[in-house]
Amino acid sequence: MYLKWWTVELNKAKTTKVILICLLSLSLVVSAGCSLLPKENDEEAIPVIAPPKISKKPEYAVKTDTMETLVRGSGKIMATKEEELFFTLDGKRIKEVFVKPGDTVEEGQLLAELDVSDIESTLKGLVLDNRLEELSMKTTLRDGSLTPEQMELKKLEFEKKRQTIADNQEIIAKARLVAPFSGTLAAVYVQKGDAVKAYDAVAIVADLGKLTVALSLTPDDLKKVAVGMEVRVDLNGEGQLTGKIAQLPDPKAEGSDDPNNGNGGQGPVKESLSNYLLVNLEKMPENTIRGNYLSAAIIINRKTNVIVIPPSTLRTVGARNYVQVIDSKGTKKEVDVEIGQMTSTSVEIIKGLTVGQKVVGR
Repeated sequence: MYLKWWTVELNKAKTTKVILICLLSLSLVVSAGCSLLPKENDEEAIPVIAPPKISKKPEYAVKTDTMETLVRGSGKIMATKEEELFFTLDGKRIKEVFVKPGDTVEEGQLLAELDVSDIESTLKGLVLDNRLEELSMKTTLRDGSLTPEQMELKKLEFEKKRQTIADNQEIIAKARLVAPFSGTLAAVYVQKGDAVKAYDAVAIVADLGKLTVALSLTPDDLKKVAVGMEVRVDLNGEGQLTGKIAQLPDPKAEGSDDPNNGNGGQGPVKESLSNYLLVNLEKMPENTIRGNYLSAAIIINRKTNVIVIPPSTLRTVGARNYVQVIDSKGTKKEVDVEIGQMTSTSVEIIKGLTVGQKVVGR
C-alpha cells in the first residue's frame, strides 16, 4: 500500500512539473510575440474646430457732409510772358548759337544766326553794280543823250536792282534771331551746324518772374468749366494749393482741344499759353520752377450739409434705388431713396433717409 501511495504522489509531482513547464513556455511565447508587433502610437489630440461665424455686413450711419463735383486735369507751370522763337527762312543751317538754356538775355540780344554766306556774297556784288549804275545815271542825266522814254527805262532798271538789294538785305536780317524781350532762356533746341526748317522751334524765352498754372482738359470737360471757378492744384513738393480759373483756352489756337488742331495734323503744335486753361494761384510758392508738372481738380459744383451715404450701401434694381435700414430692434427693412449727385466716396440722398439712421453695406 505504501508503494502505491508513493507511486501516485510521484505521478502527481511529474504532472505538476509538466504543467509548470507548459505555463512557462506559453508565457515566453506570448512575450516574444508581443515584442514582434509594431509599437502603437500615442493617441493624437484632435483640435476642437469652432463652427465658422457668419460675417456681419458693415453698417454705416447716415450723416451730412459737403459734396463736390470735380473735373480733373494735368498741366505744368509756365511763364505768363513767354515766347517760342524760330527762323522764317527755310533750308539753312545754324552758323552759330550764342546762348544756352538758363541764360539771362536782354531785349534785342543776338541768340543765334543762320549761315547765309551765299546771299551775303551776292549782296556785295549787287551793291557794287548798283553803285556803278548810279554813277552812270548821273553822267547820262548831265549829257542829255537819252530820250525821255529811254531815261524812264533806265530809272526802272535802276529801281529794280535797288529792290533786289533790299530783298537780300531782308533775308540776311531774318538769319539773325534776337530776344523779343528781356528774360531767361527756358530752352534751346539747336546747335551749330543743324539744318532748320522755317518756323521750327529754336528756343523759348520767358519772364520767370511771373509764373502761372497751365492746365490741359479734355474737350468734354472744357465745356463744364468757367472763369472764376475754384481750383485745387497738387504741385510736387509744395502740397495742395488753391486758385481760380483766370483764362480758358482760345478755341482758335493751335492745339487748344486737339494736339493737331489748326495745323492740319503736321506734327506738334507751337508752345503757347493760348492752348491752355490758366489758373491764378492765391500764392505761388517761392521755389516754383517753370516746367514743373502738376495735377489739378476744378470744383464745378459744391453742396454743403447734404445727406450722404457710402456708395456701397446703395442698391439698384432697374430704375429703383433703395437701401437696407436697420431699425431700433435690429430688423432690416428696404427703403426707397431718391439720389442726387454721386462721387467715388458719397451718394447724395434727396429723399428717403434722415440723419442718424443706419444703413447696411454690401
